[in-house]
Amino acid sequence: MSGTLRLAFMGSPDFAVPALRALHAAGHEVAAVYTQPPRPSGRGQRETPCPVHRAALELGLPVRHPARVKRDVAEHEAFRALDLDVAVVAAYGLILPPAMLEAPRRGCLNIHASLLPRWRGAGPIQAAILAGDAETGITIMRMEEGLDTGPMLLSARLPIGPRDGTPAVHDALAAMGAGLILRALAENPAPVPQPEAGVTYAPKLSKADGRLDWAQEAAALDRRVRALNPWPGTFFEHQGETIRVLEAAPAGGAPGAAPGTVLAEGAVIACGEGALRLTRLQRPGRGPLPAADFLRGFPLPPGTVLG
Repeated sequence: MSGTLRLAFMGSPDFAVPALRALHAAGHEVAAVYTQPPRPSGRGQRETPCPVHRAALELGLPVRHPARVKRDVAEHEAFRALDLDVAVVAAYGLILPPAMLEAPRRGCLNIHASLLPRWRGAGPIQAAILAGDAETGITIMRMEEGLDTGPMLLSARLPIGPRDGTPAVHDALAAMGAGLILRALAENPAPVPQPEAGVTYAPKLSKADGRLDWAQEAAALDRRVRALNPWPGTFFEHQGETIRVLEAAPAGGAPGAAPGTVLAEGAVIACGEGALRLTRLQRPGRGPLPAADFLRGFPLPPGTVLG
């Protein structure tokens, strides 16, 4: 089956926007765009629509943003009444019940940011960088009730460079996913079950995951900084302040130095193995600064032990 399809798009964050734009540009009939509801944001806590919501309004597409769908029978019926060929899902953020998964004629297709079955779950991009994976990718899968367990239609690979962080990998995968979902809709490939071997899970991240434990090796902390910025961010505590580490890089080491010890001018910190040079930092309520500028207002002299 190819040609123009009647579809619903279900997504919320920036990652999903290129796919929505690509589907619209390709001429598919987007009957509805489902997103997370607007949330309070900014100092004024004004209700703010998510990126997909804003993109849909710009494109003149109808938007629905139910707070929940799992047990909302009226929402199930409204979705079925759309009479869809397919639904495309990309980081929507709500679990779809069987009544919705089974409503479109070709089911619900998910744009997942990993090479399944590796890194099922909520944070696959960050998990791949944290683990030091040499590559990641996009998998188009047909959704079922399990967590990212459905059969696969297409996949594409993306190398992860030694200094790549989440923003660069995220943007590359978002663009890749937009192209791959167009192929999946046009070619309608036969679904292939996921292999049982190689399953890993990428849990949802919290702010606590960003704490830097200097007892870890420098290479692992470098990956953590690259993986968890901009969100939830990485940090350490010193002199009663939570200091964000926005950029860092491995920097040799000093055998015998206690983890957390500042080894040299320029914020070189001893780790469980090796050392980490902090290159961009931020104090609470202040703007991000290169390390040299930051240290003029918040000195970290050699011998200081960080928390």
